[in-house]
Amino acid sequence: MLKLIKSLSAAALLSVVAFTGVQAAGASIEYKSINWQHTGMFGTYDRAAAQRGLQVYREVCAGCHSLKQVAFRSLADLGFNEDEIKALAAEATYEDGPNDDGDMFERAGKPFDKFPSPFANEKAARASNGGAYPPDLSLIVKSRVGFENYLYSLLTGYEDAPADMEMMEGMHYNAYFPNHQIAMPSPISEDAVEYSDGTPATVEQMSKDVTVFLAWAAEPKLEERKNMGLKVILFLLLLSGLFYAVKRKVWSDLH
Repeated sequence: MLKLIKSLSAAALLSVVAFTGVQAAGASIEYKSINWQHTGMFGTYDRAAAQRGLQVYREVCAGCHSLKQVAFRSLADLGFNEDEIKALAAEATYEDGPNDDGDMFERAGKPFDKFPSPFANEKAARASNGGAYPPDLSLIVKSRVGFENYLYSLLTGYEDAPADMEMMEGMHYNAYFPNHQIAMPSPISEDAVEYSDGTPATVEQMSKDVTVFLAWAAEPKLEERKNMGLKVILFLLLLSGLFYAVKRKVWSDLH
């Protein structure tokens, strides 16, 4: 038992040290600051931007990055109707089964399915990306120092390396990545997608849109939480006013 406690304590200490190191690495970089509509006490998601961001994810990011925690049916929160959700889900193929004969089979996706992963497993992902493992994007916005600003800065931070900097083989210079060397090449290029609403598909616009979408993916119930918090605050204010009025009444009678 003592050995187990010591092992758990050591593991916890290593986790804290690792997390602190990541925080310190991120804290040394000043990210671009964007006034995101969904931040702040009364902020709500920009649904038009999030819908465009979904398009960027599907056409640009989904070839390497998974979105394992997001189900197609949750897209209703972004304004997609039932038929649109069914159509989006049906574009993916899933292995299911077994059937009555005991065999696995393939079927079209359904609204309750999660977004499909681009690779069968981690080894396949690394083999296709020069040894690097593309992270799942479900919680990417919440799991990085700087949150939305980090992701936007990263996507727009690709530059030519300084002349005095020696780049490792297969790495790319990014002004906002720790140590400025990242295995992922610039994923977004000008006009990489064609927006149906006519919005110009600049690198900055696409980076903002996909960041809004991934912020929603990381916290789809953000607006509900804010609404509940506002109701609680109003209730407490009314309750405080009632208590104050009762106190005044009680003390006025005593005097």
